[in-house]
Amino acid sequence: MKTEDFDYYLPEALIAQTPLQKRDSSRLMVLDKKTGAISHRTFTDILDYIEKGDTLVLNDTKVIPARIFGIKEETGASIELLLLNEENGKWKCLAKPAKRVKEGTIISFGDGLLKAKCTKVLEEGIRYFELIYHGILYEILDKLGEMPLPPYIHEKLQDKDRYQTVYAKNIGSAAAPTAGLHFTKELLEKVKAKGVNVVYITLHVGLGTFRPVAVSDVTKHKMHSEFYEMSKDAADILNKTKREGKNIISVGTTTTRTLETIMNLYGTFKKCDGFTDIFIYPGYQFKAIDKLITNFHLPKSTLIMLVSALAGKENILKAYKEAVAHEYRFFSFGDSMFIK
Repeated sequence: MKTEDFDYYLPEALIAQTPLQKRDSSRLMVLDKKTGAISHRTFTDILDYIEKGDTLVLNDTKVIPARIFGIKEETGASIELLLLNEENGKWKCLAKPAKRVKEGTIISFGDGLLKAKCTKVLEEGIRYFELIYHGILYEILDKLGEMPLPPYIHEKLQDKDRYQTVYAKNIGSAAAPTAGLHFTKELLEKVKAKGVNVVYITLHVGLGTFRPVAVSDVTKHKMHSEFYEMSKDAADILNKTKREGKNIISVGTTTTRTLETIMNLYGTFKKCDGFTDIFIYPGYQFKAIDKLITNFHLPKSTLIMLVSALAGKENILKAYKEAVAHEYRFFSFGDSMFIK
């Protein structure tokens, strides 16, 4: 299976640079994974596709303002860090330019409000740092940091909250679970009013989001691991949904990867946490989810491979071609797709 098989043509003008004024006013392409049939709706119409007894699963991770700009104490050189995740008291970061950051390098941010001392050097620009500060780290990052928008977004984000879901709760992501950006609190209340269960899991989105598939053979790609967590309440509701033959509707690829990881490990849903590096591509047999709400993904990315595993590569590439023809907005701040 070749990475090139998941390529498609996308005019740059269709890459959404800013969020819409109203979250739930985005367009919704509905794709039938069995027939390949496509219909064009608005995101609020998602209510027409979920039924009483179904369970909607959302990722409640919260993005930290993880992009910080500082200077190397020794030379005054400008250094940018993207904080990815904390491991045993040290922060794993993506450094730019990485060649300037050696073991022992100290970088100062905000006139010394925060300092980062490099403790370990890895390849692909990855470095580990000891962070030195007084007070609460996330409050300092709120002052110093920017939201880590993907590199294809060139506009400055005016409101930090627009790169958070309305239900974001557990701090720890380097990127937003963007399929959830379309939901408003009012729309979620309407979902519940239909008798649909709404449950939350957590997966902290890490480097995998920023890392392209660099190998020609899909099966040789290695995912970075990300932390996930599921509560007993969520597990109980999901197991009940399965027993009753109702649908589990996953909001986003991060939610999907978490649910499939847990089902692969335990054969059921249960209270648990851990790290996952699951890579889902065509040939994978889904055990946890039935339907998926997602955005339109980058060519040749692990995310387009995941949706191709669920709906079929031919169906997905045909749908993406139609989305381009109908001038849908693509990627993080773009329009949505429902795979039923």
